[in-house]
Amino acid sequence: MPRVVPRRQVRHLGALGPSGRPRRRRLVRAQDVRGGGGVYASHLAKYGHPSVQGYKDVIPLWKAESWEPDRLMALYKKAGARYFVSMGSHHDNFYLWDSKIHRWNSVAMGPHRDVVGDWQRAAKKQGLKFGVSEHLGASFTWFQVSRKADAKGPMAGVPYDGADPKYEDLYHPAARPGDTGWYTTDPRWHRRWFEVVKELVDAYQPDLLYSDGPVPFNNEVGLSMIAHLYNAAAARDGGAPQVVYNCKQDSGGRWVDDVERGVMPGIRPFPWQTDTSIGDWYYNKNWKYRGADWVVQMLVDIVSKNGNLLINVVQRPDGGLDPEAETVLSRMAEWIAVNGEAIYGTRPWLVHGEGPVRARGGNFKEDFAYTARDLRFTSKGDGVLYVFALDWPADHRIHVRSLGKFPGVVGRIADVALLGSRASLKWTHDADGLTVTLPDEKPCDHALALKITGESLSGFKPELAAPIIALVRPDAAGLIELKADEAELHGTQIQVEDKGGRPSVGFWDRPSESVSWRVGADRGGKYRISASCATVHQAAVLAVDADGKVVELHPVRTAGWDQFAETEAVEIELPPGGERTVKAGPRDAASWKAVNLRWIRLIPASP
Repeated sequence: MPRVVPRRQVRHLGALGPSGRPRRRRLVRAQDVRGGGGVYASHLAKYGHPSVQGYKDVIPLWKAESWEPDRLMALYKKAGARYFVSMGSHHDNFYLWDSKIHRWNSVAMGPHRDVVGDWQRAAKKQGLKFGVSEHLGASFTWFQVSRKADAKGPMAGVPYDGADPKYEDLYHPAARPGDTGWYTTDPRWHRRWFEVVKELVDAYQPDLLYSDGPVPFNNEVGLSMIAHLYNAAAARDGGAPQVVYNCKQDSGGRWVDDVERGVMPGIRPFPWQTDTSIGDWYYNKNWKYRGADWVVQMLVDIVSKNGNLLINVVQRPDGGLDPEAETVLSRMAEWIAVNGEAIYGTRPWLVHGEGPVRARGGNFKEDFAYTARDLRFTSKGDGVLYVFALDWPADHRIHVRSLGKFPGVVGRIADVALLGSRASLKWTHDADGLTVTLPDEKPCDHALALKITGESLSGFKPELAAPIIALVRPDAAGLIELKADEAELHGTQIQVEDKGGRPSVGFWDRPSESVSWRVGADRGGKYRISASCATVHQAAVLAVDADGKVVELHPVRTAGWDQFAETEAVEIELPPGGERTVKAGPRDAASWKAVNLRWIRLIPASP
């Protein structure tokens, strides 16, 4: 739970993607002080007891004395940023602009600077688009713990300073019973949120407005703010607004969807964004910084799927950067100088990529063990295709299976070059795909990019290429478990999500989509096949095809998409053999009803 703790510091962001990227920051979520813990102990040691010395007393201590927005913005642009997003207000109800609404703002106290305004001026000097991030919607309930008290100890029962009416303008009045969700249900606070965010939008006219959560509150409030953002921009821009709204809610193209510390599993028809950080969301000296290699791999994967990367570069409390953070920026600058043309102004190709690692979609899934066999694609028109290898191959060879000369392929490759290298590459192109031999000298660290030129490059058929997926092998008892997060997903909507605390294949509404696994098992004979499924539909049917042997499973209706039940086992007899493919999907389009699939098990039947 949130708590009055030392956690502020300058919020800034810089970022990358087809049209650029920068990033917001998050304050630490403190533990409930009544339970003690590290955050509580830290506050007690540094500032005193929160019944006396609370967050109101921490704010004036923040000075940002080493903050140089112009210098930092120049670093971010060189590292690849095309837009920059400043924190406006986080869950603490403290405003980083020259607010006329209340006294708790960065001009009246703390650094005595207009943080949003200074960031905006620095961004404009560098020719970057400018955005602001608002997290105010959650503060109304987050700050309610500041009205409580220790359950034990010398100050047991003494309310924290948030209960003092003199500071209600910072900590908020007491919430109504039951008002404990991420967003408050109180109409008074809905109106307050609109008033505050409107002031921010009107004063700074940002190119992007980000909300940390779904569209805040109800249609009358949240959608009215989005309408105000766009209508005000339309009035300035001759009826054609050049602004973006961004939040964590599926939009169908009405705004830009955001994924926190995660990615999409495949290409999305509308632009989207990942927001993540090279460290914690705030300055945490105990976190190890991410390297530039990790940032590059995230960037390339996201751009290949029609997304943008908004990356947070963590600042110290004084507003400066640690040497490690500056090193990441420097290495990003070196990489983008070589490979930027394969990022900026590009569009997704027919598929986002190929390779053994399948990046699961969703929030808080951003660590993948990519190798040189993991490829990502971007394109410019129908005559240029970029192929990224997410690591340098030890054998100096890249094999692109998606470019195989299958029947019906009309694409023609004229030339293959390596960005950043003047070497003439050797390459062959046949039914197995494009094979390229790389030079001995690397043009850059981290991911490398091939530039393929030709004609009708959208005329290939990557769906016919055999997927590169890890073999699933039986355990000691011969049981073969096909897990959701090890499946090859066939389709653009289907994805792996967490339901009921475990991965499952979900968003499976389209009868054209399916999943498959490669199974390494020499043993033939009889198996009992069952699956763990969730569905809200009656009479759902899941067809399981093991190398041409097809059985039907009938998932039972469950209480919800996170309530799973095991299907009744069906027997199948498989011939002996090595690798085989097991597929799961609709029996036919007419009978398909959506299911969530956690696993399929092939259990050796008793002799």
